[in-house]
Amino acid sequence: MKIKKKIVHLALQGGGAHGAFTWGILDKLLEDGRLDIDGIAATSAGSMNAIMYSYGYMEGGIDGARQKLYDFWQHVSSYSSSFIPDYPPLEKLYYQMMYIASISLGSIFSPYQSNPYNINFLKNILDQLIDFDKLKACKCNSLFISATNVRSGNVKVFTNKELSIEVVLASAALPNLYQAVKVGQDYYWDGGYMGNPPIFPLFYHGKTRDVIIVHINPMYRHNIPKTANEIANRINEITFNSSLLKEFRSIAFVNKLIEEKWLKDKFASKLRHILVHSIRADHALRDYDVASKFDSSWKFLTHLRDIGRHTASNWLHEHFSKIGKISTVDLYKDFLNAGSN
Repeated sequence: MKIKKKIVHLALQGGGAHGAFTWGILDKLLEDGRLDIDGIAATSAGSMNAIMYSYGYMEGGIDGARQKLYDFWQHVSSYSSSFIPDYPPLEKLYYQMMYIASISLGSIFSPYQSNPYNINFLKNILDQLIDFDKLKACKCNSLFISATNVRSGNVKVFTNKELSIEVVLASAALPNLYQAVKVGQDYYWDGGYMGNPPIFPLFYHGKTRDVIIVHINPMYRHNIPKTANEIANRINEITFNSSLLKEFRSIAFVNKLIEEKWLKDKFASKLRHILVHSIRADHALRDYDVASKFDSSWKFLTHLRDIGRHTASNWLHEHFSKIGKISTVDLYKDFLNAGSN
């Protein structure tokens, strides 16, 4: 018997090489085949995954999307492998040094000095894999790609008709590594500072009120960080989760207004009660620090992919039947009041 697909939105966080975890989740959702993705809101590495998913699906359906995601991450590994020592113990040291260099040198030299020609290997990969004119013309799932406006500090969400290589690069432009990316008349940095990912566009869009957030950065940690590396790691996680927590608070507030009927009917009818679902990284990625976000070795990327596939499989088994009916997370208990006395 053919199972009717359930329509959902996806919201994909960014996080460097840890985006391969999201690759695995998407790969499993595609393989499972029971979900129909309507809109995707994404940031940074999440944007890369969203673009590959959408373009691949446009070209070849489920198999096309899975292949395009595979191709992207293989290209990422191939581009960086020429600089990496082919000896596992040195590989880990190399990525730790890359992280340390990005922090220490970034406080002295800007990308305008350290990378004056503005070289970004992701540009070459996107150029090889994606025809943005075709993607913009496609009547496929809606995309919402976030970047941070350098001048105003506001989040900018780009939609399908605005997509370009520059938009996707802007979404992933960490300011200590890359020059600000010009799109139109404005300049942008990584979207993770103001929308990681931007959920609010999904409130007003499409055929469903179900939103699945795919996390990369652990939200909650039991242990207090004490070493310099642990502290830097937790600061990174908190920084890139802060905008998401603000959006959770807004969702919880609007849902409460609707549930408790605080609004007049003419206003309530314009709002949508959002059903929130969350594929979390707290357990799956708890052992990987911020330095490993620079690790683009194929062994590590496919390891994260496999963890993502396993995580998605467990999530589907536990929560698929609830999609379209209830939220599978309690925003106050699980996020907003987590750890409060």
